[in-house]
Amino acid sequence: MTRWGRQLSEEPEEQALDEYPRPAMVRSGWKNLNGYWDYCFTKARSCPERFDGRIRVPFSPETELSGVQRQLQPGECLWYHRTVDCDADLSKERVLLHFGAVDQYCEIFLNGSLAGSHMGGYLPFDIDITSYLHEGKNDLLVMAEDETDASYHSRGKQKLKPGGMYYSAQSGIWQTVWMENVPAGYIHKLRIVPDLDRQEIRISAECSERMQVKAVVYEGDLAVGKAEFLSGSEGMCLAIPSPKLWSPKDPYLYRVVLCAGKDRVESYFAMRKCSVLPDKRGILRFYLNNRPYLFIGLLDQGYWPESLYTPPSDQAMVQDILMARQLGFNLLRKHAKVEPERWYYHCDRLGMLVWQDMVNGGSPYKDWFVTYLGTVLSWTPIRVSDRFRGLLSRKDVEGRDEYRRELADMTERLGNHPCIIAWVPFNEGWGQFDAEKITELLVHLDPGRLVDQASGWFDQGGGDVKSIHNYFRKLKVKPGKRAVALTEYGGYSWLVKGHSSKEKVYGYRCYESGEALTHGYAGLMRDQILPALKKGLSALVYTQLSDIEEEVNGLITYDREVMKMDADTVRQLNRQLWEEFKRVTGKEDA
Repeated sequence: MTRWGRQLSEEPEEQALDEYPRPAMVRSGWKNLNGYWDYCFTKARSCPERFDGRIRVPFSPETELSGVQRQLQPGECLWYHRTVDCDADLSKERVLLHFGAVDQYCEIFLNGSLAGSHMGGYLPFDIDITSYLHEGKNDLLVMAEDETDASYHSRGKQKLKPGGMYYSAQSGIWQTVWMENVPAGYIHKLRIVPDLDRQEIRISAECSERMQVKAVVYEGDLAVGKAEFLSGSEGMCLAIPSPKLWSPKDPYLYRVVLCAGKDRVESYFAMRKCSVLPDKRGILRFYLNNRPYLFIGLLDQGYWPESLYTPPSDQAMVQDILMARQLGFNLLRKHAKVEPERWYYHCDRLGMLVWQDMVNGGSPYKDWFVTYLGTVLSWTPIRVSDRFRGLLSRKDVEGRDEYRRELADMTERLGNHPCIIAWVPFNEGWGQFDAEKITELLVHLDPGRLVDQASGWFDQGGGDVKSIHNYFRKLKVKPGKRAVALTEYGGYSWLVKGHSSKEKVYGYRCYESGEALTHGYAGLMRDQILPALKKGLSALVYTQLSDIEEEVNGLITYDREVMKMDADTVRQLNRQLWEEFKRVTGKEDA
């Protein structure tokens, strides 16, 4: 366990993750439903007559913190039950029931009636439960099913038979469940798009009905702009003169308050821009706020030993981000997972850039093709088309349609977070298809962000990034028509006894001590990464932030207790990267 998991397990009645779950759109009237629920496993979709015991929501039943530690298998149903008191705190006109995420399919029943359902294990959703509630105690029942890697649905790194670079599967409710009271006319969606060059933002909203929306922007406590527009429209542009810029060095956030009828929500935004432009030598580089910028990142998969996908506490999320910052990293690549929205909020306020992966899906992968042959082909100039849907596990029309819907939903749900600067629709051919058309869709949905079209291999030549994965060969970088990013490399391993959940070691180069690991890492950085900056390398993502099960190639152990490399050496190397980047691009400061 991590220290945060131990603390929670030692206080069994404490409510887990009780912070407001949606910091980018805050209302005052809400109620957290995390805590102990009744649970039951069944073989059929029939409501159980009795329950097996208690489960701690929002931890999946496979995890230690749930108190259950049982795998939900394909073909089984997991039932959750609790009562909800409809009291004075929920006395406004309408009540919404929110789920941060339920893996994969769920149905929600209130007082015996089906109130709603949802497919997709990674994104938040809500249902209006007003008509199903009555005064006093209300009966809430949730049924969840999860096929994990036995179907085409999004699944990330989950596997029913884990090992190596695939990890233990989890299921059911894994993010905060909460209720929110709203007036009859309320703001349902909010979008704020900054335009740094024009020194303005475009602000728009969707409401439950056609309404006038008023917005006030604050710099500290001082109102610096006002706008009024009709919901459902393109919104309105609002000038932000002499804007304070957002960057990892100074992550300044503007506050905004929106009112529509009786509804009032608070949000925030940042003035920042990410682009690809030539440097003084004509080499394409990433630019942040119109200046050359070097992205120094870590692969971050967001797993926890006692709770898998679910962070054991809010502070646990913060500590991972702070650790990366303190070591001199300015970017996290969120790999094959969508985090709870509070994670992105902490990146926003702490100044951590994010490359966000779309969660991969598709039928079972053909490892001989997407892993082994894909790796070898990436060493050659051969470009393999992604029209071979059978080889890339995307023959199911329903799966491709579901992917497009979830991609659009992800960009909409996360689009207001300034920390996110790039979308990664596909990784190493896992369920890849029509990458060029998907890139066009992403640019249409969110034109202000970069697109790393195909991270690793099966690159179709589009997007903003030439994305390289390199674990086994000497790094070769050549400038081209896109900025060059080393989006996975390293993966050096050391198993620290007493701080690992598995005995088996998976990694790309193994060491027997922290000193040897640090020496190997330093050699890699000095011999290959530093020289590549002059040749055009503009972003790098080391594998990875923490150990995960057999994959013990993290900078820190799985329990977040041991920093496996010498921290001063890592910081010094990151400073050297910045100094070299400044020299080859003419950048004045870091």
